[in-house]
Amino acid sequence: MVNYLAVLVAAVVAFLLGFIWYRPLFGKIWMKLSGMPDVKPKKKDMMLRSLGGLASYIVMAYVLARIFDLINVVALSEGLWVGFLAWLGFVGTITFGSFLWEKKPFNLWLLNNVYNLISLLIMAWIFVVWV
Repeated sequence: MVNYLAVLVAAVVAFLLGFIWYRPLFGKIWMKLSGMPDVKPKKKDMMLRSLGGLASYIVMAYVLARIFDLINVVALSEGLWVGFLAWLGFVGTITFGSFLWEKKPFNLWLLNNVYNLISLLIMAWIFVVWV
């Protein structure tokens, strides 16, 4: 059975990690690599984008938790392995197209996907520890 509180916590943690990752840690590098202008977005735009981002993490966390439930993941090593496989099989491979077809820099793909991988591993850790 999916623990909805764990799903919410995992989503919020991944969201907060993204805020730290794309602001103080690698914000300037990310903006340069992605070609984003160094302009502050309007508060309303930022709020809507943030809510959309949080909603996407809630969906991601729910799906990962559902997978854990379906295959009965209980050990931390299993959980981290499933989190890694979810990244490798879905996130990492699909986003690689931005490097291949959109001619985005490989370092942008790498920066984004290290974050994606860490987020999935943290979610996996939360689900296993919460059991």
